[in-house]
Amino acid sequence: MAAEHERRPAPTRLLFVCLGNICRSPTAEGVMRALIAREGLEEEIEIDSAGTGAWHVGSPPDARASAAAQARGVTLSGRARQVTAGDFERFELVLAMDRANERELRRLGGAAAGKVRLLREFDPESRARGELDVPDPYYGGEDGFEEVLDLVWAACEGLLGEIRAGGAP
Repeated sequence: MAAEHERRPAPTRLLFVCLGNICRSPTAEGVMRALIAREGLEEEIEIDSAGTGAWHVGSPPDARASAAAQARGVTLSGRARQVTAGDFERFELVLAMDRANERELRRLGGAAAGKVRLLREFDPESRARGELDVPDPYYGGEDGFEEVLDLVWAACEGLLGEIRAGGAP
């Protein structure tokens, strides 16, 4: 006889991190949220995003990033926040958008620095080419936000596949 209240395993917790938490990391969070909803995994995977810098704390996602995402049916939400020491306790995987943020996260993470990975490591094509940074579109044109969506989408698909297969985090 099954227990009345079967225990569910704790959700996998993922944190996406870029510099200011208004372009790349909210885009990754929005894309992953859409993929999780598509697969019905909302109870199994929790996600958030943050920045290594504090410049934009409290700001919504960049309007250009939001528009590009919305055109693909993805909603960017939330307010920018800075990474905290507690994030390394709360999240099983901290996903940096580029090597500079990866270095800063490893420095901040101390003993938990092993939780830090580059998001594009989860895209086999990016990994094979050694192109693991998600470029910052902030100072560029609209096409930069489209490129970020393409790169993040491929990496999030790969990440979700590894989580479902039990390989990540």
